[in-house]
Amino acid sequence: MRLVLASRSATRIELLTRAGVAFDVEGAGIDERDVEAPLRSGGADPATIASHLADAKALAVSRRRPADLVLGADQTLGLGSELFVKADDRAAAEAQIARLAGRTHQLHAALSLAVGGHVVWRHLSSASLTVRPLSPAAIGRYLDTVGDTVLGSVGCYQLEGLGIRLFDRIEGDYFTILGLPLLPLLAELRARGLIDP
Repeated sequence: MRLVLASRSATRIELLTRAGVAFDVEGAGIDERDVEAPLRSGGADPATIASHLADAKALAVSRRRPADLVLGADQTLGLGSELFVKADDRAAAEAQIARLAGRTHQLHAALSLAVGGHVVWRHLSSASLTVRPLSPAAIGRYLDTVGDTVLGSVGCYQLEGLGIRLFDRIEGDYFTILGLPLLPLLAELRARGLIDP
């Protein structure tokens, strides 16, 4: 049995590689907005949506590779029950950061493992992040500095870069914030004999 990451996320690939995990990469090829739409209209919270998306990714690849253990992962950002998605352009990024400024939001990171088209393990963890109060000018300067890279991450920040300057307080696991809660995943991979104890 081979571990397959159902994602082409550079961050997730790097985290697994640095942890010494052998794996293949195969993008899930799902439309995340299509998966989200009925959940959102049904009133699902951001954490539930993250779990459903992780399942959908794992199952899509597991149906193509039924003999392998497929890892689906997803992360959502919620401000209360409000779900954020990646900004399409600078104006949307400015609006998102302004909405988060002075408030505490949650990042929900979900993992699913599937074999033979069935989910066999799930994990969900959350972290709380408080963005400091920011003026429109401060938001503009931040976006001028980081450029279009913010469009690749929900919330328009990367903690491993200049995004850390936006925050007053962070509570939660660092790997959850990066979108791949490594410790519970590694424990499950050890239990399944895919990595050394």
